[in-house]
Amino acid sequence: MTLFVGLGNPGSQYEETRHNIGFKVIDALVEEHGARDISKSAFYGALYRTASTLFLKPTTFMNLSGKSVLPVKQFFKIEMDDIIVIHDDIDLPFGAVRFKRGGGHGGHNGLKSIDSMIGKEYLRIRIGVGKPERKSQVADYVLHPFSDEEKLYLEKIIAHVTKAADALTHNTLDEVKSRYSLKSIEGLSR
Repeated sequence: MTLFVGLGNPGSQYEETRHNIGFKVIDALVEEHGARDISKSAFYGALYRTASTLFLKPTTFMNLSGKSVLPVKQFFKIEMDDIIVIHDDIDLPFGAVRFKRGGGHGGHNGLKSIDSMIGKEYLRIRIGVGKPERKSQVADYVLHPFSDEEKLYLEKIIAHVTKAADALTHNTLDEVKSRYSLKSIEGLSR
Protein backbone atom coordinates (compact mmCIF):
# COMPACT_ATOMS: atom_id res chain seq x y z
CA MET A 1 0.00 0.00 0.00
CA THR A 2 1.38 3.40 -1.00
CA LEU A 3 0.51 6.51 1.02
CA PHE A 4 0.59 9.89 -0.70
CA VAL A 5 0.49 12.83 1.70
CA GLY A 6 -0.18 16.31 0.32
CA LEU A 7 0.73 19.14 2.66
CA GLY A 8 -1.41 22.23 3.16
CA ASN A 9 -3.64 24.06 5.60
CA PRO A 10 -7.37 23.43 6.00
CA GLY A 11 -9.88 26.22 5.40
CA SER A 12 -11.01 28.24 2.41
CA GLN A 13 -8.72 31.18 3.29
CA TYR A 14 -5.68 28.95 2.58
CA GLU A 15 -7.04 27.07 -0.44
CA GLU A 16 -5.22 29.06 -3.13
CA THR A 17 -1.96 29.70 -1.23
CA ARG A 18 1.50 28.49 -2.20
CA HIS A 19 1.62 26.35 0.96
CA ASN A 20 -1.38 24.32 -0.29
CA ILE A 21 0.00 23.00 -3.56
CA GLY A 22 0.36 19.55 -1.94
CA PHE A 23 -3.41 19.53 -1.27
CA LYS A 24 -4.07 20.46 -4.91
CA VAL A 25 -2.01 17.50 -6.16
CA ILE A 26 -3.85 15.11 -3.82
CA ASP A 27 -7.20 16.46 -5.06
CA ALA A 28 -6.08 15.76 -8.65
CA LEU A 29 -4.88 12.23 -7.76
CA VAL A 30 -8.11 11.41 -5.87
CA GLU A 31 -10.18 12.55 -8.83
CA GLU A 32 -8.02 10.73 -11.39
CA HIS A 33 -8.13 7.44 -9.46
CA GLY A 34 -11.74 7.70 -8.27
CA ALA A 35 -10.55 7.11 -4.71
CA ARG A 36 -13.25 6.83 -2.06
CA ASP A 37 -13.35 8.86 1.14
CA ILE A 38 -12.49 6.77 4.20
CA SER A 39 -11.77 9.68 6.57
CA LYS A 40 -12.07 9.08 10.31
CA SER A 41 -11.48 11.57 13.12
CA ALA A 42 -8.59 9.39 14.37
CA PHE A 43 -6.67 10.18 11.17
CA TYR A 44 -6.85 13.99 11.61
CA GLY A 45 -7.23 14.43 7.89
CA ALA A 46 -9.14 13.75 4.70
CA LEU A 47 -8.18 10.19 3.68
CA TYR A 48 -9.06 8.56 0.36
CA ARG A 49 -8.40 5.04 -0.86
CA THR A 50 -8.13 2.83 -3.92
CA ALA A 51 -7.21 -0.88 -3.82
CA SER A 52 -3.48 -0.17 -3.51
CA THR A 53 -3.14 3.52 -2.63
CA LEU A 54 -4.04 5.99 0.11
CA PHE A 55 -4.23 9.76 -0.38
CA LEU A 56 -4.06 11.97 2.73
CA LYS A 57 -4.63 15.68 3.28
CA PRO A 58 -3.87 16.40 6.96
CA THR A 59 -6.41 18.79 8.50
CA THR A 60 -4.22 19.60 11.49
CA PHE A 61 -2.66 22.75 10.02
CA MET A 62 0.80 22.53 8.50
CA ASN A 63 2.90 22.56 11.67
CA LEU A 64 1.12 19.45 13.03
CA SER A 65 1.03 17.35 9.82
CA GLY A 66 2.82 14.44 11.52
CA LYS A 67 -0.14 14.05 13.90
CA SER A 68 -2.16 12.94 10.87
CA VAL A 69 0.52 10.90 9.06
CA LEU A 70 1.46 8.75 12.09
CA PRO A 71 -1.98 7.17 12.80
CA VAL A 72 -2.54 6.46 9.09
CA LYS A 73 0.92 4.87 8.83
CA GLN A 74 0.28 2.73 11.91
CA PHE A 75 -3.31 1.72 11.10
CA PHE A 76 -2.47 0.57 7.57
CA LYS A 77 1.02 -0.73 8.53
CA ILE A 78 2.70 1.34 5.83
CA GLU A 79 6.46 1.03 5.37
CA MET A 80 8.60 4.19 5.18
CA ASP A 81 9.53 3.26 1.57
CA ASP A 82 5.85 3.54 0.63
CA ILE A 83 5.23 7.05 2.02
CA ILE A 84 5.43 9.92 -0.48
CA VAL A 85 5.00 13.49 0.79
CA ILE A 86 4.12 16.23 -1.73
CA HIS A 87 4.97 19.76 -0.61
CA ASP A 88 5.84 23.32 -1.56
CA ASP A 89 9.52 24.26 -1.48
CA ILE A 90 10.73 27.88 -1.33
CA ASP A 91 14.30 26.82 -2.08
CA LEU A 92 13.29 25.86 -5.63
CA PRO A 93 12.25 28.32 -8.34
CA PHE A 94 8.57 28.45 -9.21
CA GLY A 95 7.63 25.41 -11.29
CA ALA A 96 10.70 23.34 -10.43
CA VAL A 97 9.96 19.74 -9.40
CA ARG A 98 12.45 17.55 -7.51
CA PHE A 99 12.35 14.14 -5.89
CA LYS A 100 14.37 12.83 -2.96
CA ARG A 101 14.31 10.35 -0.12
CA GLY A 102 15.07 11.62 3.36
CA GLY A 103 17.08 14.71 4.15
CA GLY A 104 16.44 17.85 6.13
CA HIS A 105 13.20 19.79 6.43
CA GLY A 106 14.66 23.09 5.18
CA GLY A 107 12.60 25.02 7.71
CA HIS A 108 9.32 23.58 6.34
CA ASN A 109 7.05 23.13 9.37
CA GLY A 110 5.01 20.36 7.78
CA LEU A 111 8.13 18.27 7.11
CA LYS A 112 9.51 19.12 10.55
CA SER A 113 6.35 17.72 12.15
CA ILE A 114 6.37 14.54 10.03
CA ASP A 115 10.10 13.99 10.72
CA SER A 116 9.46 14.21 14.48
CA MET A 117 6.61 11.67 14.32
CA ILE A 118 7.77 9.02 11.84
CA GLY A 119 11.41 9.80 10.94
CA LYS A 120 12.92 11.28 7.77
CA GLU A 121 13.30 8.38 5.33
CA TYR A 122 10.13 8.94 3.34
CA LEU A 123 10.09 10.08 -0.27
CA ARG A 124 9.42 13.73 -1.10
CA ILE A 125 8.06 15.43 -4.16
CA ARG A 126 9.26 19.01 -3.85
CA ILE A 127 7.37 21.64 -5.85
CA GLY A 128 9.12 24.98 -6.26
CA VAL A 129 7.08 28.04 -5.30
CA GLY A 130 9.91 30.58 -5.42
CA LYS A 131 10.94 32.67 -2.45
CA PRO A 132 10.51 36.21 -1.16
CA GLU A 133 13.36 38.72 -1.15
CA ARG A 134 13.83 38.63 2.61
CA LYS A 135 13.82 35.67 4.99
CA SER A 136 11.52 37.57 7.35
CA GLN A 137 8.81 37.45 4.64
CA VAL A 138 8.72 33.65 4.25
CA ALA A 139 5.65 32.91 6.42
CA ASP A 140 3.65 35.66 4.76
CA TYR A 141 4.83 34.58 1.29
CA VAL A 142 3.78 30.92 1.53
CA LEU A 143 0.39 31.88 2.99
CA HIS A 144 -0.39 34.19 0.06
CA PRO A 145 -2.03 33.12 -3.19
CA PHE A 146 0.01 32.53 -6.32
CA SER A 147 0.39 35.58 -8.56
CA ASP A 148 -1.87 35.88 -11.62
CA GLU A 149 1.06 34.96 -13.85
CA GLU A 150 1.89 31.88 -11.73
CA LYS A 151 -1.76 30.78 -11.78
CA LEU A 152 -1.49 30.39 -15.57
CA TYR A 153 0.96 27.51 -14.99
CA LEU A 154 -0.61 25.87 -11.95
CA GLU A 155 -2.75 23.34 -13.81
CA LYS A 156 0.25 22.23 -15.88
CA ILE A 157 2.43 21.87 -12.77
CA ILE A 158 -0.26 19.89 -10.92
CA ALA A 159 -0.82 17.62 -13.97
CA HIS A 160 2.95 17.06 -14.26
CA VAL A 161 3.34 16.18 -10.57
CA THR A 162 0.28 13.90 -10.74
CA LYS A 163 1.92 11.93 -13.58
CA ALA A 164 5.19 11.78 -11.62
CA ALA A 165 3.35 10.55 -8.50
CA ASP A 166 1.71 7.76 -10.51
CA ALA A 167 5.10 6.87 -12.01
CA LEU A 168 6.60 6.53 -8.52
CA THR A 169 4.28 3.61 -7.79
CA HIS A 170 5.79 1.45 -10.55
CA ASN A 171 9.22 2.93 -11.39
CA THR A 172 12.43 3.45 -9.47
CA LEU A 173 13.18 6.83 -7.90
CA ASP A 174 16.06 7.32 -10.36
CA GLU A 175 13.78 6.64 -13.35
CA VAL A 176 11.22 9.13 -12.07
CA LYS A 177 13.93 11.71 -11.34
CA SER A 178 15.29 11.49 -14.89
CA ARG A 179 11.84 11.73 -16.51
CA TYR A 180 10.00 14.20 -14.27
CA SER A 181 12.51 16.52 -12.58
CA LEU A 182 12.13 20.13 -13.71
CA LYS A 183 14.53 23.02 -13.15
CA SER A 184 11.82 25.64 -13.64
CA ILE A 185 8.55 26.38 -15.35
CA GLU A 186 10.31 26.38 -18.75
CA GLY A 187 10.63 22.59 -18.51
CA LEU A 188 6.86 22.22 -18.79
CA SER A 189 6.59 23.49 -22.33
CA ARG A 190 8.38 20.43 -23.71
